[in-house]
Amino acid sequence: MTTARPALDPELRELLADMPLMSQLSPEVLRQLRRLPSTPIESLLAHRRVDRREITVSAMDGAPIPLSVFRPANTDRTTAAPCVYWLHGGGMVMGDRLSQIDIPLEWLDEFGAVVVSVDYRLAPEATGTALVDDCYQGLLWIAEHCEELGIDPARIVVAGASAGGGLAAGVTLLARDLGTPAIAAQMLICPMLDHRNTSASSRQYSGGPGVWTREMNEFAWRAVLGDLTDDEVSEYVSPALAEDLAGLPTTYIDTGSAEVFRDEDTDYATRIWAAGGQAELHVWAGGFHGFDALYPQATISATARRTRTDWLARLLPSNGAA
Repeated sequence: MTTARPALDPELRELLADMPLMSQLSPEVLRQLRRLPSTPIESLLAHRRVDRREITVSAMDGAPIPLSVFRPANTDRTTAAPCVYWLHGGGMVMGDRLSQIDIPLEWLDEFGAVVVSVDYRLAPEATGTALVDDCYQGLLWIAEHCEELGIDPARIVVAGASAGGGLAAGVTLLARDLGTPAIAAQMLICPMLDHRNTSASSRQYSGGPGVWTREMNEFAWRAVLGDLTDDEVSEYVSPALAEDLAGLPTTYIDTGSAEVFRDEDTDYATRIWAAGGQAELHVWAGGFHGFDALYPQATISATARRTRTDWLARLLPSNGAA
């Protein structure tokens, strides 16, 4: 029996009507999706004065991990800038460091932030903790090169969307448990947090086409976890498993009311509060998964994106401010 679903935002519903939707992923479909052109970064940078640098760091097993570093050009290097460490979406099975990069580039414009985006390895070629470990190595590189990059080490924000939001949560847990590096905040945009895939919202978005369905989510998690049993899954990979959410930096979480991850995302915020932490949670009525990235021109998308920026403005006062 079909589970009733929250109605989509009317403007989003009209926009989504023209988008081809799927209900499931397969190895062949994944291969096709990976062949699609990457984000046209040149068009995003054309109207910005940005210094771009490409570097490579080593994964724990020695594999190369590319990072893209974007910094406002001709800025005062004597004043340290905030940094946004960006982890892209794509179900941990697709995408690259330029995916959804327009989101953090808005914060480069707004705050003069240095944006660093990581090309973590994807599943199923990489499995288990390899993906989150790649992301952590990128974060360590940022922390070790703050002076060179002109970054204020007290204003590093880890941010990501969808799979990247889940990886951001995992990296933040890992940094807390290892005691380094310091993270000022985490921004989790419709994060992919729970491999168990059993919530009410997961069941609601099953059995039909969508932007990201329960079946697609199951495929992606199987790719990430490989042969691991539930007892072997790390909380850094599936952050909803973490028993202790105390000691995390201030957190921003947003999600849509009409998407698979709604319930695991709201639960994560609730558990941060229960542990005495600070979290700001927004559930956008009628928003489907990734609505603001797919259709930034929609009114609800513009509102969601502006709300994140306003939160960062409260969080990231200028260097030396009270």
